[in-house]
Amino acid sequence: MGSIKPDDEALATMATGNPDEPVVMLNTLRYRQQAQAGYGVDGMTGEEAFQEYGRKFAELNPRFGGTPVWMGRALNSIIGPERWDIVILVAYPTRRDFVEMLKDPAYQAIAPIRAAALADSRLIEMQQLLPSVT
Repeated sequence: MGSIKPDDEALATMATGNPDEPVVMLNTLRYRQQAQAGYGVDGMTGEEAFQEYGRKFAELNPRFGGTPVWMGRALNSIIGPERWDIVILVAYPTRRDFVEMLKDPAYQAIAPIRAAALADSRLIEMQQLLPSVT
């Protein structure tokens, strides 16, 4: 079984950072063939279930500012054995917004759909060092 749920220790460490600093989260995702049953996505593929999670996540955007910056299919892993289906960068106005979102009951209600959709994932907090390329 892969990594699906947030690591409490890593989240606690994240919460000690500057709460007003913008943050971008790197999401690497590998779908299940069939979504795990019992989370309202029965009969769906993992990809279809993740799309359902995405629709519900988009409804939270006005409250927490989770805005996708880039999304694409992962093709070849040139270094490392990992195989991913999708890679997404999601920007949050502040670290506080992301941390509060994970604690919010509305987000906690949809998080099981994400877990039901995914065989494995990584969620990595990032801080921009270079200016954006336009």
